[in-house]
Amino acid sequence: MITAHLPSGYILGRTAQRYGVHPWLMPAAIIGAILPDFDLIWFYLVDNRAIHHHHYWVHIPFFWFVVWLPTMLALRRWKPRWLPPARAFFAGILLHLLLDTVAGDIAWGLPFTDQLFHLFTVPATQSHFVLSYILHWTFSFELLVWALAIYLYAKAKL
Repeated sequence: MITAHLPSGYILGRTAQRYGVHPWLMPAAIIGAILPDFDLIWFYLVDNRAIHHHHYWVHIPFFWFVVWLPTMLALRRWKPRWLPPARAFFAGILLHLLLDTVAGDIAWGLPFTDQLFHLFTVPATQSHFVLSYILHWTFSFELLVWALAIYLYAKAKL
């Protein structure tokens, strides 16, 4: 996914708000849904695109599991009021990784295997990968996410 992470976080946040009231549900869902792509700063400015950013630790599901477990246990013990936004945040990260799996490689098997998984391959048919992706049929998933987010936003404003 190229642009659908932000609207997917909005959809997640709107859904989470149906099950609980907390002022940080929406921001937590949106931040979680876009956070893994903050590695693009390193990818472009420091790493000079040496390795694909999906190989960085923020795109590794096992890393997030290792962070999620003690975080949720600690919140449950000492700050249970913050459990709903924490759930939304980690669900946003999981959603990001699932969306990236549609046409991008994610290491779902780490630490047991370093094999990368994706559902569909987008062949390089154009001069730039973004153009190849936009012209591939999987881009329709991205458009559907945007359409649903816009619909939910408009519905909330009525």
